[in-house]
Amino acid sequence: MTLVSPSRVIIEPIVRTALLEDLGLAGDLTSASVIPEDHQTTLAMVGRQPGTIAGLDAAELAFSLIDPDIKFERHIRDGHRVSPGDVIATVSGPARGVLTGERTALNFLGHLSGIASVTASLVQAIEGSSASIACTRKTTPGLRALEKYAVRAGGGVNHRFALHDAVLIKDNHVAIAGGILQAIRRAKAGVGHMVKIEVEVDTLDQLQQAMEEGVDAVLLDNMTCAQLREAVAMIDGRAISEASGRVTLSTVAAIAATGVDLISVGWATHSAPTLDIGLDVVAA
Repeated sequence: MTLVSPSRVIIEPIVRTALLEDLGLAGDLTSASVIPEDHQTTLAMVGRQPGTIAGLDAAELAFSLIDPDIKFERHIRDGHRVSPGDVIATVSGPARGVLTGERTALNFLGHLSGIASVTASLVQAIEGSSASIACTRKTTPGLRALEKYAVRAGGGVNHRFALHDAVLIKDNHVAIAGGILQAIRRAKAGVGHMVKIEVEVDTLDQLQQAMEEGVDAVLLDNMTCAQLREAVAMIDGRAISEASGRVTLSTVAAIAATGVDLISVGWATHSAPTLDIGLDVVAA
């Protein structure tokens, strides 16, 4: 699958907001007072721990929005794995601008690479199965497009991006609607033919009702591996099967072995540790 980065139209407002937060009303007081205006420098972005890289477009924008004269040379692409000491990119140009954009660039690159790295470890753990690792809407407000891109960079796939993408009937919808059947029927009557419908089920009885009514996908929530295997047999290819809940690096392979199509993992986006990446001076 080809990795396609979000458009600059999407990324630029996110990066610009982060820079404005850092610059405030007075700008970078330290660089402006300590570094001569005409001074040039070269720094290297270096991996300090193993992981998978994502977010180079955002990192580059953090520098170019500060000063278009800054050059950002990539040595690897998003989706590639790095080892400690690997040079990811070289940044050169006006020293004030480089130092001003440094933290914002590293924040984006480290955060997104952390998500890509966690996703890659999950993907590796289920290698050989037919399942895919999917993200959820448990993302940082304002960063969803970038975080979901980082999941793709790690080899995962995206679930819906927002509430308007598709219908996902969850337990609270079912409870308020009065049951699985009522919720599914109202959804079918309320959306157009292009909108897919997924329903969350907690039991095999609920699953049977959902399959009798007909849906595009079924979210099998917090089921044991034995229940998942039975659920996959009941679905029998008539809908996409998605396992969710209790997914860890130590359990994901067993979940994948049940035959489910997707394994959704919320913590891959909301709790991934930042990948340690440094920006070291090459030429002062």
